Amino acid sequence: MAVIIDGKAVSAKLREEIKNESAAFEKETGIRPGLAVIIVGDDPASQIYVRNKGKACEEVGFYSEIHRLAAETTEEELLSLVHRLNANDKIHGILVQSPLPSHLDEALIVNNIDYNKDVDAFHPVNVGKIMLGDYNFLPCTPAGVMELLKAYDIDVTGKEVAVVGRSNIVGKPQAMLMLHANATVTICHSRTKNLSEVLRRADVVVMAIGKAKFLKADMIKDGAVVIDVGMDRDENGKLCGDVDFEECEKKASYITPVPGGVGPMTITMLMKNTLTAAKTSVKK
Repeated sequence: MAVIIDGKAVSAKLREEIKNESAAFEKETGIRPGLAVIIVGDDPASQIYVRNKGKACEEVGFYSEIHRLAAETTEEELLSLVHRLNANDKIHGILVQSPLPSHLDEALIVNNIDYNKDVDAFHPVNVGKIMLGDYNFLPCTPAGVMELLKAYDIDVTGKEVAVVGRSNIVGKPQAMLMLHANATVTICHSRTKNLSEVLRRADVVVMAIGKAKFLKADMIKDGAVVIDVGMDRDENGKLCGDVDFEECEKKASYITPVPGGVGPMTITMLMKNTLTAAKTSVKK
């Protein structure tokens, strides 16, 4: 039976460290890290995420602003708000909650965020820095995965890692972070041939495709580390991941549950990025 990686416990420990570090930084510089979150429209899932981000800021002692805009907000109005936040010294991190309404160009909005305040690490400058291994921020979910591995002393040096999914938010940066950690990485996707064959070779499997219980026990090797980034619903409407947890738990050495695995880490890493952004603002 696998060791279950407890994302809640790791996240709580990290948040305590961030809170103490932030308090020490504020005492030394008089600067309180500040995060601004922009939400456009009333997507229910986005509302929950935004509320949780506000709570996390409160927990670690950050200043926070939530800007709730109507679904019919124009691109011009949204860009105007982004530019005002770019110029606001109290704000060190800016996050635009995804998805945006279809009439808004998400890439254009992200590209207009000051890359020093881009705590999601989606701006092309930050993406390039991650590629080079010379970065201030990392995308929150992939960074959270790396923190979980570190917390459980799982060293990927020289290991074969299969990342299933090639999104710009998780799959691609996850593969790059594994590469920086000296793993041998295979990125798998919908066009990958003999997927099971590739996965059975892997020491570590990271699932990020959004297909409920896709990964079965016969697709992994004995003792594999299984990281589930998926947030899906099963046939009964119950929250689950991309991994068939009950099956794979019996065969893996370590496994993340859903919920309670990677999920809690994402907002915690956002807090870490915001603190980094505040510190960086002093150096500029």
